[in-house]
Amino acid sequence: MNLCSVRLIVRDIKTLVAFYEAVTTLPARWLSDDFAEIRTPACTLAIGSERTVKLFAEGAARAADNHTAIIEFLVEDVDAAFVRLGGAVTELVQSPTTMPWGNRSLLIRDPEGNLINLFAPVTEAAKQRFLRP
Repeated sequence: MNLCSVRLIVRDIKTLVAFYEAVTTLPARWLSDDFAEIRTPACTLAIGSERTVKLFAEGAARAADNHTAIIEFLVEDVDAAFVRLGGAVTELVQSPTTMPWGNRSLLIRDPEGNLINLFAPVTEAAKQRFLRP
């Protein structure tokens, strides 16, 4: 099994897609007016409008209602990403901080309130966890 995608259901798809293009510096691929994907080397971030929910089951997902998941992006340099994003960050949750498990982490919220962690391993032990075989 391979985790290949995380999907966000959003109220304002154009704003959210533009936000994640700024975060990832990757272009979105629009598959319809209600669905776009941003493909990273490890996983795809899929973004669907609220209208797509009815294709599954009415009420199965609710936009702007996430209070448990953290969407995490591995970056080269957390502090540089923080500076680069500048005005794109509408809500700063935590400035760049080195966590006890060895990652440097920046917590922000996207325009619909989803929690985003931009992180980079900075200790040797943390770097070893992210080595790919």
